[in-house]
Amino acid sequence: MFENIELIVYDFDGVMTDNRVMVDQNGNESVMANRGDGYGVGMIRKLGVKQVILSTEVNPVVEMRAQKLNLEVIHGVSDKKQTLEKYCADRNISLDRVMYLGNDLNDIDAMKCVGIKGAPKDAEPEILEIADWISEKSGGYGVVRELARLITRERIE
Repeated sequence: MFENIELIVYDFDGVMTDNRVMVDQNGNESVMANRGDGYGVGMIRKLGVKQVILSTEVNPVVEMRAQKLNLEVIHGVSDKKQTLEKYCADRNISLDRVMYLGNDLNDIDAMKCVGIKGAPKDAEPEILEIADWISEKSGGYGVVRELARLITRERIE
């Protein structure tokens, strides 16, 4: 299933996090991320697969996590499908060679235009309905690491 993937697109909240946010008395937000997912990003990078975070949120937390993982991030996006189509066209990446990993309703249109749709097990029912691959993990609890193992196993065998 994963042998022809050239690009993996990650939604951030609900995929790399458990979709919860902590807000302090000053309005500063923070989230929990899984270090195993970070390791998974590295595993996938070693296989030569490009990766990008695509998020509607404009939040320094997304930027900082992407920077830590050495991932490109496009955030503050209002139309994920349009942004993804332009991103791929600009880089000559065929949409059928893209995997989109999303969890929420604002991911549906972008997911429908790619070759492989993936989701954490706790994604919205509408997302699970269209997903080609559903992780055994919930968002923020190792979805990317699980995917990295599957891709690695498939490409090595």
